[in-house]
Amino acid sequence: MKDLTFCTILAVFEEIFGSGLFWAMVGIAAVVTVAYFYVLVRDHSISWRKFLLAQLSMPIGAIAAVWFVLVMTSSSLRNLGGPVDVIVFLGIAAAGAVGIAILVYTAQSLLMRRRSG
Repeated sequence: MKDLTFCTILAVFEEIFGSGLFWAMVGIAAVVTVAYFYVLVRDHSISWRKFLLAQLSMPIGAIAAVWFVLVMTSSSLRNLGGPVDVIVFLGIAAAGAVGIAILVYTAQSLLMRRRSG
């Protein structure tokens, strides 16, 4: 694998997660992203209370993302081979943390009524 192309990355992710699950995750991520931008445009500002609650959920998202990848790859933390594996898992944890924060903030904004005043 001399060249790392977008198609190669897609093929690897489809192999790890399966085509159906991978594209379902991509679709869900797209829907949450569009909803997040909708909330930002609709509200014209960030609610710092919702933002704080979203940040408090970040450790849960990080742990869940790492656990999900370990389950999908039938692996364990004992199989980490070196610094690159640790960097990849830190990236997975960061992506899970940011993803759950966006999801929580968006869900709060869409489900809770805005206070008038």
